[in-house]
Amino acid sequence: MAVSHYDYIIIGAGAAGLMLADVMATDSFFKDKTILILDKDTKKTNDRTWCFWEKGEGQFDSIVHKTWKHIYFAGKKFSKRFKIDPYTYKMVRGIDFYNSLLEDIQKHPGIIFKQAHVANVKDNGQLVTVTTKEKSYTGNQVFNSLFSYDMATHQTKYPVLQQHFVGWFVKTPKPIFDVDQATYMDFSIAQKGNTRFMYVLPTSANEALVEYTLFSEHTLAKEEYKTALEDYLINDLGCADYEITETEMGSIPMTAYDFREHHTKNMRYIGTAGGWAKPSTGYTFKSTAKKTPKLVAHIKSGKPLNSLSYKNKFWYYDLLFIDVLYANNAKGYTVFEKLFKNRKPQQVFKFLDEETSFAEDIGNMMGSPIAPFTKALFRRFF
Repeated sequence: MAVSHYDYIIIGAGAAGLMLADVMATDSFFKDKTILILDKDTKKTNDRTWCFWEKGEGQFDSIVHKTWKHIYFAGKKFSKRFKIDPYTYKMVRGIDFYNSLLEDIQKHPGIIFKQAHVANVKDNGQLVTVTTKEKSYTGNQVFNSLFSYDMATHQTKYPVLQQHFVGWFVKTPKPIFDVDQATYMDFSIAQKGNTRFMYVLPTSANEALVEYTLFSEHTLAKEEYKTALEDYLINDLGCADYEITETEMGSIPMTAYDFREHHTKNMRYIGTAGGWAKPSTGYTFKSTAKKTPKLVAHIKSGKPLNSLSYKNKFWYYDLLFIDVLYANNAKGYTVFEKLFKNRKPQQVFKFLDEETSFAEDIGNMMGSPIAPFTKALFRRFF
């Protein structure tokens, strides 16, 4: 089997892989470097949607598909429409992201994208060998975004939940959606022993992404997602007549396990596989955008890839939150309901963006149910 060598190999052309390649492509340090990107797909389809909140203009504004200035939160006893200024809630479609970043990246003469299914990755201490079905490649350093739940579920110290979802892009004959309001979380639906909510992102008065989302240990049978979406569209949105134009589904790990044991001197996991998904929310896109420059700075320092740590105070907060959800998953909605009732969404967003001071952290925590978090803290200590 023929072998080709590159300075860097990036496995996976998703958010993490392409953001990393994009930063490398614009940094003079990598001007004369060779970089190989491998992915089993051609990245020619709209296979996912990313959403995030942001103040003012951002680096992805040129490909933002839709924005909202208001969010709606609904619990069992509290619901409210919020104006989120100075934040804007933004949506980026997968196909727009792929097209834009691949176009920019491929202007770098040393970057090559190849469609290939990676079968094995091995670091011998000097070079990393990446084996595909057709060929083997070696790299001085490799960045791997291939994730499997086995990476986290082999241990019991840190609980592992899933944020799993099925979403339908629907089109209705009559205008029923509020175009400037994203339904951030609607917990008014039946919880059935888990933390379950609906998520609605209107792109026009008669088009929206309607998504059924759960924070739980296990996924559901396909029919259960379908039934829940149908019930919500008919009974909650008053829409019995609709056309499903696209669908999406996925599962994001929610765990404080930091994946560190999987990294090596010359190979590092990135994106979801590197623990870059925010444990308490599952939001990955903006977290990846923040972590990528730090990784690039570490690469340029020449230090071993496994010596970089992203752990901070927010990791401990997320750990306790996952412990609370894991201990009583049916009551997860109460945490969000009390938080949005007692605190402005701007405060919540700032906290989840990991940009708050310790005093602000305490303020947000005091707006949440105290007892379950105290119990979780006690269990962790003793």
